[in-house]
Amino acid sequence: MRRGLVAALVVVLALAGCTKDKKDVTPPEKPDLSGRPVAVAINPGPFESGPVRAPREGALVGAWIKPEELTHVGRLAAVDSLESDLGRRLNIINTYRRFDQMVGTASDEEFLSEGATLMISWATGDNRSILDGEHDDLIRKQAQAIRKIHRPVLLRMRWEMDRPNLRATMWSGGDYVAAWKYVRAIFHEEGADNVSWVWCPTAEGFVRGDAPAFYPGDDQVDWTCVDVYAGETFQPIGELMGPFLQWAAPHPKPIIIGEFGVAKAWGSSGRAAWLRDASRTFKANPQIKAVAYFESDPAGNGPTKQFQLTGDKAAFKAFHTLVRDPYFNP
Repeated sequence: MRRGLVAALVVVLALAGCTKDKKDVTPPEKPDLSGRPVAVAINPGPFESGPVRAPREGALVGAWIKPEELTHVGRLAAVDSLESDLGRRLNIINTYRRFDQMVGTASDEEFLSEGATLMISWATGDNRSILDGEHDDLIRKQAQAIRKIHRPVLLRMRWEMDRPNLRATMWSGGDYVAAWKYVRAIFHEEGADNVSWVWCPTAEGFVRGDAPAFYPGDDQVDWTCVDVYAGETFQPIGELMGPFLQWAAPHPKPIIIGEFGVAKAWGSSGRAAWLRDASRTFKANPQIKAVAYFESDPAGNGPTKQFQLTGDKAAFKAFHTLVRDPYFNP
């Protein structure tokens, strides 16, 4: 292992969007996506992206890698293993935190010391209780912790806020927007100006049409974002996130694909074809400036909710080709 081992425990958030699914799904036969048209919604920039600057050309690559053990040592080992298999360092390390979990752990510091950018997926709580001031001390503590990092970070405040199963705490798009502005104002008061604010709903939210109501505005957001999976259905990534791309094009913000993945249900050849198509789609949309794979098989989930590529030779080869492409090494 390249990184020094650290022993303190870090509790990682149970991940979004992965509910139990025991369905048996037949993989598509001889999938061929190479001739499919690629979804394009062109906005070539330039883009204002806050402290984490978008590359002028190409796109950054990152991932969430689920560790075998939820410890600092486990987090380091998981990232080390994937980077060794890929033959390169990741630009972005996605990390999940509950509302009360602070940034700046020993493993966070280790990733930062090696030049990675942290993408903090922060599960803030009930929007109306935030607006009532019930969590001011906690928000200030997190702002201070992030400020002390002294490095630019990406902050996904309550990613996938448009999910129907979060409506009880999100309340409405207006409540989320107000809470976003409230939290951002506290960060500014605390001098946590090393944050690029990332707004990250689901691809499904744009298909339904309800995600845009949660958008805080171009003056509040540094990166737009979407989480997109070939899970329940096997569709090209461009079709899955096409409505989002069309929405994002008029906004002068770079895009990060905060989570993307193709389920094991679709078989090795299907997964490999999907990832090759994803590479084509990312490269065809110059507004996409970063992508982060969801390298995880959440416990208890069926094959349409398992996305780990390691161990799947054909699928991993396709991902390896993507991350070694010069376009994804700006």
